[in-house]
Amino acid sequence: METLATVRPTTERLSSAAHQTVDKLADSARPAVDRLASNAHQAVDKIAEAAAATAARLSTQAEQLKATRERATQAASSYVHDNPLTALGIAVAAGFLLSRLLNSR
Repeated sequence: METLATVRPTTERLSSAAHQTVDKLADSARPAVDRLASNAHQAVDKIAEAAAATAARLSTQAEQLKATRERATQAASSYVHDNPLTALGIAVAAGFLLSRLLNSR
């Protein structure tokens, strides 16, 4: 029984020392982990800002392309309305050339 009486305090002392060591390691690692987390958050924020800016630019360009398409459609429609025979001749010539190009392959 005497060995049990000496083993228990030794075990408790070693256990306490191990806990203290783990606590010290955790305390010393915490600033590094906090720094890594902060850097990761900053990187994510920068990526999100870049993505938002790119999305805004693409949206603006899409609106500009849509407006350009609408103007071109309107101009073509007006031309066909004002010059139906010329438009028909251009369409026939374009169809003929396209047919020749596709059949030559």
